[in-house]
Amino acid sequence: MRTIVINTGTELLLGEVLNTHLTFLARELFAIGLRIDRQITVPDGPAIRSTLAETFGHADLVFVTGGLGPTTDDITRDAAAELLRLELRHDPDVMAIITSRFSKFRVAVNQRVARQADIPEGAQVLPNKNGTAPGLYLHANLNPKVSSPHLFLLPGPPRELQPMFKEFVLPILSTLRLNEPVSERRTYRVTGMGESTVENLIGEKLLAISGLELGYCARPGEVDVRLIGAGAVLDQAETIIAAALGHYIFSRGDENLEEVIVKILTTRNETIATAESCTGGLLAHRITNIPGASAVFRAGYVAYANDSKITFLGVGARFLRENGAVSDATAHAMADGARERTNATYALATTGIAGPGGGTGAKPVGTVYIALASEHADTLARQFCFPVDRETFKQLASQAALNLLREQLL
Repeated sequence: MRTIVINTGTELLLGEVLNTHLTFLARELFAIGLRIDRQITVPDGPAIRSTLAETFGHADLVFVTGGLGPTTDDITRDAAAELLRLELRHDPDVMAIITSRFSKFRVAVNQRVARQADIPEGAQVLPNKNGTAPGLYLHANLNPKVSSPHLFLLPGPPRELQPMFKEFVLPILSTLRLNEPVSERRTYRVTGMGESTVENLIGEKLLAISGLELGYCARPGEVDVRLIGAGAVLDQAETIIAAALGHYIFSRGDENLEEVIVKILTTRNETIATAESCTGGLLAHRITNIPGASAVFRAGYVAYANDSKITFLGVGARFLRENGAVSDATAHAMADGARERTNATYALATTGIAGPGGGTGAKPVGTVYIALASEHADTLARQFCFPVDRETFKQLASQAALNLLREQLL
């Protein structure tokens, strides 16, 4: 079925609010065999009506998010009723729910709020357990005189839309006899090589498989390979991917690199500490973002200045003068110092030049040394160069550090 999503809200187009609706709806719909063919974002006001009208005749299912509230620019409900030539009727049951919710906050219901109980004739109310504006379902050709798709009008706040969709919209969709073939999706997350290298290793072989949809998504330090198709087709593709990419694959799902590492360390009852200079605590931040990290993360040092490296990590002042703060020797000493002080199984250290200044011919901007100390092996250090902006540099350096640990854990 041809499916269109219309996201309403001037705040989305001004960049004030991140549009999370598309991600949520796409995932939920894909699971039942539906793919979003088109997504449109429009500002509040008249654009809602004109855009909704354009979808008639071009879609079988239309989902509209937002524009159901009490303010004058919330016109989704009125626009749908007007386009379908339906009367708006005040629903006493919806009004009672709104009144009850407001009474809990000891707030009076004014006329603007009360209009949320105005329901297009024949529409099915989708209860909103987390807000006042109900969702609405208007089945296809509700008014025989107007050819129209199935319309789902949903509230804008994600905390209201998502539970409403799962509890009330999905059951309605299941009754529509969609007869859509349900494809399977698999994602392989790769780190340690770039998008073009990944594509060069697997692209032609995968494109030769009939019935396979292939896509790539690159982010700093990693590449996702996305496959969509029937199970047998995906099995054939997986054989190719596993043979070509091997240990560069760190996840076959939605797990990020730090999740994988925390899970492995937890299983092995091992621990990690960090000693960071150029990454400024990002390594520790990423690890501690993962639930359960407290079982494996011992401590994190942000030793940005040289005297901090001396005081907190035991790096010698003379040693720093002789080797420099940005060197494999200093990274090595930082990792050893962190592991010794925390008694962790492993310790990661980073030191580098984020830029835009500070580089030299021998050590240009973007240079970073990453060291890994371990109770199981000698401390090792690696040099990388990421000549990018500071924020991306930190992301790439932290990714390389985490991957260095992952490779030793394999």
